[in-house]
Formats: sequence, structure tokens, C-alpha cells
Amino acid sequence: MNKRYIGAAMIAPALVFFLIGGVILKYFVLVLALCGLYEFYNACKKSQLKPISIIGYIITLVYFVTLGESFNFEMVSYMLVLGTFITMFVPVFNTEYNFIDVATTMFGILYVTIFFSLLLLINMLEYGQYLIWLVFISSWGCDTLAYYTGRSLGKHKLVPKVSPKKTVEGAIGGLFGSVLGCVIYGYVIKKFGVNISLYNYAIIGILGGIVGQLGDFVASSIKRHAKIKDYSNLIPGHGGILDRFDSILFVSVVVYYYITIFMGM
Repeated sequence: MNKRYIGAAMIAPALVFFLIGGVILKYFVLVLALCGLYEFYNACKKSQLKPISIIGYIITLVYFVTLGESFNFEMVSYMLVLGTFITMFVPVFNTEYNFIDVATTMFGILYVTIFFSLLLLINMLEYGQYLIWLVFISSWGCDTLAYYTGRSLGKHKLVPKVSPKKTVEGAIGGLFGSVLGCVIYGYVIKKFGVNISLYNYAIIGILGGIVGQLGDFVASSIKRHAKIKDYSNLIPGHGGILDRFDSILFVSVVVYYYITIFMGM
């Protein structure tokens, strides 16, 4: 059987956790974050960096265990400041590490741990059990139409030094796919009592389509620098956790902040 089909069969059941929500989802996302952080730190090590991995894992674990039903900026700022404060002493007592390694350690927490936690926090919002799927629909809709549009119409390279196969035409198609998917989904869930104007779904689709593709480029840039094709081979035919969640992590940021700031939920 094709490895991609095997990988897809592994991924599909995991989505059930987002339907269940609650504490079960919380610890499932924690596992995803720890796996993603492990992959990120491994990629950094292949770039001759030495993140202080154990500190990253401990901070991630503490953060998720103490995470409440809303995004507490004060708690996050305390965590990042205290984590940086403690980590900065490591190179003093262990010269194997330097302050670039400290920065790499903390960047991993921001990029992987905090971004993953936004999936959980979206699920905790009003209508969250419905709105969480906007992250996946925007990302998947964008990826699908970008692939087929780029394959059939793609002529102009978008960022060839980072991702040689991506085209301008594919990016435009991906943006359309994100908007279309979000608007259709918004129309469907309106019948289930989710009273949100359709234009909000269009805006989320636009933002998700743009930022999701940029997130894809960020992941490609990191892997290119580390000289690796995939973050890991955890999921057959699909790479690692960060390979599957590269755009989703970035889309989760715009979805969460659009819903909480501009929609006031």
C-alpha cells in the first residue's frame, strides 16, 4: 500500500480528539507539541546549533498543564521571561552551550509550543467546537487547490530559493481554495446555530490562505537550512508532525486572533 495512504490512515483518527475536546484534547495537543518541539530541535542540531532541549520540554509541559480556558498573556510572558532567565545561566555553567543555543531553545517554544496551544484555545472559545475546523479547512483547502492549480497552470516561480516547486498561480489558487472552503463551511454551520456573518469566514479564508502559505515557506526555509527533506519519518509518506502542521500552526494564529480581537469572542 502507498505510504501516503498509510500515513493518511494514521492521521484521520487523530482528528477525533478535536471533536471530543476538553482535557483529552488538551493532552493530545501537548503530545503533538512535544513531538513537534523534538523535531524542531533535531533540525536545529543538524544546523550545528545545540538547543537545550530538556528545558524546552519542561517549559512546554508546565505551560500546557497550567493552561486555562483563555489565553493568559501574563502567564505566557512570565513563562517566556522566566524560561529565558533560567536558560541564560546554562552557558555560564556548561560551556558546551552558548547564547545562540539559548535563543534557539526559546524560539522553539514560541514557534511550536505557543502556536500549537492556540489550537486548543480556539476549541475553548464560544462555538469553538465548530470554529476549530476553520484552521484545518483553510489549510487543507489552500494546499489542495494550490497543488492542482500549480500543477495545471503554474509557470511563474514564487520563492524558488526556498520552495522551488511553488508557483504564483498555485498560490492564487490556494488562496481561492481557502476562502471557498471557509465560506462554504460557515454557511453549513450556520444551520447548527453558529450565528456568525459569512463575511467573517471570507476574511478568515483570505488571512489563512496567505499566512498558511507563508508558514509553509518558513518550514521549508528551516528544513533547507538544516539540509533535510522532512522533519522526521513519524508519519509514513507525510514526514513528521511539523511537516503536517507547518501551515496549520500559522493559520491557527490568525484564526485565534481574528476571532478574539475583531469578532470579540
